[in-house]
Amino acid sequence: MQRHISFSDEVIHARAAGRPVVALESTIISHGMPYPQNVQTAREVEQIIRDGGAVPATIAVIDGKIRIGLSETELEMLGTAPDAMKVSRRDLPYVLASGKLGATTVAATMICAHLAGIEVFVTGGIGGVHRGAETSFDISADLQELARTSVAVVCAGAKSILDIGLTLEYLETHGVPVVGVGQDAFPAFFTRDSGFKADFRLDGADDIAAFIRTKWQLGLAGGIVVGNPLPEADAMPKSEIDGITEQALKEADDRGIAGKAVTPFLLDRIKQLTGGRSLATNIALVKNNAKLGAALALALHAQPPGAAA
Repeated sequence: MQRHISFSDEVIHARAAGRPVVALESTIISHGMPYPQNVQTAREVEQIIRDGGAVPATIAVIDGKIRIGLSETELEMLGTAPDAMKVSRRDLPYVLASGKLGATTVAATMICAHLAGIEVFVTGGIGGVHRGAETSFDISADLQELARTSVAVVCAGAKSILDIGLTLEYLETHGVPVVGVGQDAFPAFFTRDSGFKADFRLDGADDIAAFIRTKWQLGLAGGIVVGNPLPEADAMPKSEIDGITEQALKEADDRGIAGKAVTPFLLDRIKQLTGGRSLATNIALVKNNAKLGAALALALHAQPPGAAA
């Protein structure tokens, strides 16, 4: 692994000191937000994790290496490079072997975090089953990764542009538990309530950590979706975002946009149609997830793998 993975000094020191580390993806920087908000948000999210007592590790592929923890210069490069590849499980070997610049998705970040021994990963929202998947077969690789890779994913639920009902059905089929934090409902990114229930409600980081540790102690490999609703003050009205999402989806279909290009197009179009309010909500939910991610990393650290649940 040393041939393919490189750790930042901050992460090296954290590992040596036995401090908890929280993984962060880089696709949200390269493909999820416009510049300069993308880089500024990345810096602020890292600082929130530090303030919470953990160590941030933003992950990307740079110069043929999986970088676990990025410098200020590398964050800026990811936020401004026009040719950063969107890297999922399928793409990871190619981007490493070719030396191209790669921004990791939820799936690839989970893989890299697991290779680095990181148990908690903070993102905005997971991918899932796209609307119309019964004919397009467009299902995010994030879901299969959650079924196989033992990393806890703190998110604001699934992106509202997806078929959330089918996404939850897929996760159930593959044995991936979905937790609602402080509520019964599963959140839907821009809104607190998707209209669907989470599998389990857990109200705090200690309870979530005990659940996660028990799962893995039983030999039940795979991830956990920790659905963390954004604060009421930052949420968008469900009826409004649903209508705007429908319009953006129709425009994507009319333009023949498909595959990896769908999500960036929809998020950008929704930002335009909401006059930028969706971007503010996106930033708020990622920061909110970072607070919980740091607390969860500390709680898991206090309940090591060999300890009784």
